[in-house]
Amino acid sequence: MSDSSSVASSDSEEDERVMPVSKKQKTTGPATAPPLEVAPAEDSKKKKHPRVIVLLDQARLETVKNRRGMFELLNCDDHRDLCKKKLKKDPKEFRPDICHQELLALIDSPLNKSNNLQVYMRTSQNVLVHVHPSIRIPRTFKRFSGLMVQLLHKMKIKASNDTNGTTLLKVIKNPFSQHLPPGTRVYGMSCQGKLYSPHALARTATTADPNMPPTCFVIGAMSSGHITMEDHPYIEEMISVSEYPLSGAAAISRILGGIEEHFGIV
Repeated sequence: MSDSSSVASSDSEEDERVMPVSKKQKTTGPATAPPLEVAPAEDSKKKKHPRVIVLLDQARLETVKNRRGMFELLNCDDHRDLCKKKLKKDPKEFRPDICHQELLALIDSPLNKSNNLQVYMRTSQNVLVHVHPSIRIPRTFKRFSGLMVQLLHKMKIKASNDTNGTTLLKVIKNPFSQHLPPGTRVYGMSCQGKLYSPHALARTATTADPNMPPTCFVIGAMSSGHITMEDHPYIEEMISVSEYPLSGAAAISRILGGIEEHFGIV
């Protein structure tokens, strides 16, 4: 991405090393992110609907330590040589910007602002993250990268403008299925899944009755590959919302747009 942070040059990347995530690991001069603020509360008197749950799966969120002792979010733009020479992997696989785009699409949606959406993230290293609906996702990738580095090392991020100390991002225990309410219907998103229009999907997968269990969508946050039922045995059907390949953010916009219309959320 053109707005990615560039802290270390390509000449120094050969001396960088990937650092595993650890609860006791501390950053030495991290790229700090500005404090997060909690968004204003919405009107609680609005009509309630069953909550929609979204899991962003296989997000490429990994940290790397540069020669200056600072941690950065591993990405294909700033660490191309490191990916090729040290990790022996294709740099195109390391796309944390995809997760950033998808989070913006989710948190900015009217479905979330009406308090009808719950978001989780699971990284390629199997780190599961709970995302508070009131979070304000940083707009630039550089600030987002600093926030993710802070999260992966401190395990949680609290709001700076809330006296109650609301936790906006928190690493939680696996498996993801234990966080799903009983009766939740789970769908996996894939371009190879059964084709639905956004409106037909909303009518089929969701209901406006607030007493019914929620619906969950598992959406990939990686640059290549597919969500599979082997990785998520609780998925009951693989679905698609277009006959054309879409980016994750575009697919999310179509899914949420259909649900918002079905719920009457404008």
